Amino acid sequence: MDNELYDYRTITAATVAALADRAIGAADEQVAAAVRARPATFATTMGPLEEAGRIVADAYGEGAFLARVHPEADVRSAGVAAEERLTKWRSDLVFRRDLYEAITAFADTGEAADLSGPRRRLLDHWVRDLRRTGHDLDPGSREKLRDLKTRLIELEVAFGKNLDEWQDAIIVNREGLDGLPESYVAGLERSEDGGFRVSLDYPEYIPFMQQATDRELRRRLQHKSWNRAVNANLPLLAEARALRGQIAQLLGHPTWADYQMEVKMAREPAKVHDFYESIVPGLTKKGHRELEILTALHHSLGVDDAVQTWDWSFLHTTQKKNDYGVDQNEIAEYFSLDRVLNGMFEITGETFGLTYRRLETEGAWHPDVMLFEIADAAAAEPIAYFYADLFPREGKFTHAAAFPLVYGMRLVDGRYRKPVAAIVANFTKPTETAPSLLKHSEALTLFHEFGHILHFCLTTVDLISFSGFDTEWDFVEAPSQIMENWMWEPEILQRFATHHVTDEPIPAHLVKQLVAARDLNVGLHTLRQVHLGQTDLLMHEGDGDDLDAIQRKAHEYTLLPYHEGTHFVAGFGHLMGGYDAGYYGYLWSAVYGDDMFSAFEAAGLTNRTVGMRYRDEVLATGGSRDAIDHLRAFLGREPNSEAFLRRLGLRDS
Repeated sequence: MDNELYDYRTITAATVAALADRAIGAADEQVAAAVRARPATFATTMGPLEEAGRIVADAYGEGAFLARVHPEADVRSAGVAAEERLTKWRSDLVFRRDLYEAITAFADTGEAADLSGPRRRLLDHWVRDLRRTGHDLDPGSREKLRDLKTRLIELEVAFGKNLDEWQDAIIVNREGLDGLPESYVAGLERSEDGGFRVSLDYPEYIPFMQQATDRELRRRLQHKSWNRAVNANLPLLAEARALRGQIAQLLGHPTWADYQMEVKMAREPAKVHDFYESIVPGLTKKGHRELEILTALHHSLGVDDAVQTWDWSFLHTTQKKNDYGVDQNEIAEYFSLDRVLNGMFEITGETFGLTYRRLETEGAWHPDVMLFEIADAAAAEPIAYFYADLFPREGKFTHAAAFPLVYGMRLVDGRYRKPVAAIVANFTKPTETAPSLLKHSEALTLFHEFGHILHFCLTTVDLISFSGFDTEWDFVEAPSQIMENWMWEPEILQRFATHHVTDEPIPAHLVKQLVAARDLNVGLHTLRQVHLGQTDLLMHEGDGDDLDAIQRKAHEYTLLPYHEGTHFVAGFGHLMGGYDAGYYGYLWSAVYGDDMFSAFEAAGLTNRTVGMRYRDEVLATGGSRDAIDHLRAFLGREPNSEAFLRRLGLRDS
C-alpha cells in the first residue's frame, strides 16, 4: 500500500480540530509570502497560493471530510466545525486587500502578459474571483459582503449537518410489508414491540415506495421523508436565500442566479430558460400520455382518486413488471455488489486503459470501507486510489456522492502526486443469507459516481486549482452522466451480470426486457428533474414568493398533485450544498454526456481509441480549459443535443 495514504484510524475529534488549525496557519504563511513577494512573479505570487490551496484541501480530505462518514458522533461534529472553518478561510481569502494588490501588481508585469495555457487561466481566474468579491466596492460594502458570505457558509454547513443526523422511520407490522421480498424484510430492524422499522435510508425507503402495496403506509413514509429536518432547515434556507440576494445586488447582479451562472457554461439564466423551454412542451405531452396509462392502472387496482406522489414509484414499478416482465427483485439477483464492481472495472479498464486492485483497508475510517488502486494498463505504477463506503449507518451522509481527499498535482520535485477520492453511497446491505444485491437503479448510481471518481483520479493537470473535477459546475455531471449509458447496453450487462448463487449469466430475455423498459415514463421522470431545477431557479431568481409558494409552483411540472403538509426543500441538500442556482446542471450536462457517448456507440462501446481520447481530452484535463473546448477536442465537432433528444423521444415531437 502506498505510504502516502492517510491512516484514518488515528483520527479523534481533537485531531480533526488540530488539522484545521495547522492547515490554516500554514496556508496563511503561504499567502503572506505571496503578498510580500518582490519582485512579483508567477513563482513568487501564484506559486504560494497554489500551495495554500493544497494545504487546505489536504486538511479537508484528512479531517473535515469525516463529518460525512465517521462512525463516532464527536468526530463528525468536529468535522463539521473544521469544514466550516476551512470554507470560511477560502471565502475570506479573496476579500484580502493586500492579496488583491499583490495579484493586480503581478497581472501588470510583462511575465503575466506572456503567460499562456493553465498558468494564464489561473491568473485570469484569480482576477475574476477578486472582482466577484467586490474589490471595486468601497471598504464598507466590502466588509458587509464579507459578513454576508461568512454567515452564508455557517447556514450551509448547519443545513447539511441537520440532514446527515436526521433519523426517522415508520413502524409497520408484517402485513404492512406486503409486496416486498423476504430479503428486504430480513434486513429491517425490529422495534421493541416486534414491528419492523422502515427508515428514510435509501435502501429501505426506495424499495418500500416502489413495492409496498399499502398505499397509506407509502404516504406516511413519504410525508416523513419530505419533512426531514423541516423545523431546523426551513429557517436556514430562507435566510440563505435572502443573503444570496443581498450578495448579488451588492455585486451588481440582479439575482443570485445571474451571479452564480457568470462562471458556468450557461453564463446567464436566460440560456437555462431557453434550454427548459426547448424540452418542456414535448416532455409535458409525453408526460400526460404516460399519466393516463398510470391512472388506468391505478384505477384497475381499486383506487378511485388521482395518482398521488406516493403512488408514482409504485405504479411505475408495477407497470414495468406487467408490461415488460421486469421484476427488479429478480434482476437484483444478478447484480451482487462484487460482480457489479468487477464488471465496472473490466469495462472501464478495457475502454480507458486501466487496471484495478483491491487493497487492505486497515487505515480506513470504518470496517465496511473498501480501498482500490487504479493503475495505467501500460505501466506498473499506480496512478490513484479510491475508497468505497457503500452501506448506510447512523449519522452518515445519506445520499451518494464522490468526495475529493487528495488532489493530483505536480510537486516541486517533478513527481505527480497521486489523487485519492471516495465514493460514499447507501446501497442495500448484505444479509446473513445473501450478499449486497443491487437494484438496477443502484448499479446505475454506482456507475454514475464512478464517473466522478475517474474524472478526479485520471487528472494530469499540474495546478491544483484545475485538478480533477474542478471544472464548470454545469459540466461536472457530464463525466458521470455518460457512465450510466453502459449500464443499459445488453452486450455490457451480459459480460458481468451473473446470478449470485448459480453463477448463471443473466438471461437474454431479462436483459432485453430491462433495456426495453429504460424509457418507460421517461417524460414524467425527466419532468421531475425539471421540477427540481425550477425549484432551484425560482428560489434564486426573485424574492417575491415564499418557500411554500415556490415549492408548489415548481411542483406543477411533475403533473401530480402536491403532497400537502410537506416541505421537500428542507431536505433538498443540493440547494445548500453547491448546486444553488445550478441544479439545472444535471439535465444540462446530460446533453453533453449523451453526445459524448454517441462516439462510443459509433465506434464500439469499449473502443480503446475513443476511450483514450475521452480520457485524455475530458477526464485528464480537469478545469485547465473551458469545458466546451474539452467537448470540441473529444468530439471533433461542435457538441449538439441530438442524442439527448432521441433518448427522451423528443426528436419527432
